[in-house]
Amino acid sequence: MLSIGLTGGIGSGKSIVAQIFRTLGIPVLDADALAKKIMQENKEVKNQIIAAFGGESYNQQGLNRSYISNIVFKDPYQLQLLNSIVHPATIEAGKIWASQQNAPYTIKEAALFFESGSAEGMDIIIGVYAPDALRIQRVIQRDQINREEVLNRMNHQISQSIKMKLCDRVIINDEQSLLIPQVLQLHIDLTTY
Repeated sequence: MLSIGLTGGIGSGKSIVAQIFRTLGIPVLDADALAKKIMQENKEVKNQIIAAFGGESYNQQGLNRSYISNIVFKDPYQLQLLNSIVHPATIEAGKIWASQQNAPYTIKEAALFFESGSAEGMDIIIGVYAPDALRIQRVIQRDQINREEVLNRMNHQISQSIKMKLCDRVIINDEQSLLIPQVLQLHIDLTTY
């Protein structure tokens, strides 16, 4: 079974592409959702986050995302520290998930594939590309944040041009190119690989 990575910058449309693959019956792991679950449920990870960022890291609802975001998106060292706590547990949980699947291939969707070391062990990595202006517009609408906050988050990811060069295949999601035919062609290629 092939292990396929699906990545792209914030607002590129990874989740839409992942949903198309799911519709085709392919198991898709959302690594970002898995990481959030691990931060909520994994006692060792929780303890490390509290030790690194203080007791305010968690409240009655669980992880205090606004508190953590306010720290890590303003300081690259703090973001690296958080990632060093969460990524290893997420990568390991992803491996366990993949071993339990029965399909021609599985997809692991992650924004920080190359940054986290998750690219290692993947057979093929697919990138989702969208122009920066469109990505910014999407994230402002989706997350109800301002342009400066979006740019700050984008600046904590490797540049989209570098990320796409590191990918084996690229899907264009610019609202001009049709997504479904691109995904269908990749599906055919991957099932006959």
